[in-house]
Amino acid sequence: MLSKPTECRLWCASLVPCTLAPMHDPIAYLKSTIRDIPDFPQPGVLFRDITPLLGSPRSLALSIELMANPFRGRMVDLVVGAESRGFIFGTAVAQAISSGFQIVRKPGKLPFGKVSTTYQLEYGSGTLEMHIDAVAPGQRIVICDDVLATGGTMRACIDLVRQLGGVIVGVAVLIEIEGLKGRDKLSDVDVHSVLKYD
Repeated sequence: MLSKPTECRLWCASLVPCTLAPMHDPIAYLKSTIRDIPDFPQPGVLFRDITPLLGSPRSLALSIELMANPFRGRMVDLVVGAESRGFIFGTAVAQAISSGFQIVRKPGKLPFGKVSTTYQLEYGSGTLEMHIDAVAPGQRIVICDDVLATGGTMRACIDLVRQLGGVIVGVAVLIEIEGLKGRDKLSDVDVHSVLKYD
């Protein structure tokens, strides 16, 4: 174990180097702050609870930096986040890369003119919406969420942004559940995930 803190080569929102160490393996560290909840929300499901990560300044800062870093210097105009945990990570990533932020919401939540898309869920379908002026044609967009699972929500977000003329620079998620093969639905975009689980 390290005897003294070492500098983590990341830049926080304050634009000064942050010390997040001692830390040999930042990925293992972040995983240690995620709580496994078996049989939630139904039997046989292992739920990855990120609330301990969000409650730790060190792990929250590190997770945002690792999500944001691939998109620094890539002229991103807006980060888009889906209801609801995409709001948490998307807003923070937008601030970290000095871009704006826009929201994707479930039906009935947006007061202005909207575009919408319907996508398939395991049992039934879902609909997501954006304001018609949320994205201007040609704007460069990163889409953020907490988890990439089956890929349905992220695919819908991509389709909404493209309806409005946005250009997808990439997708950033904190967690990817690789066994659910959500990445297969996103083969036309650059997908960056920080933590991978089977």
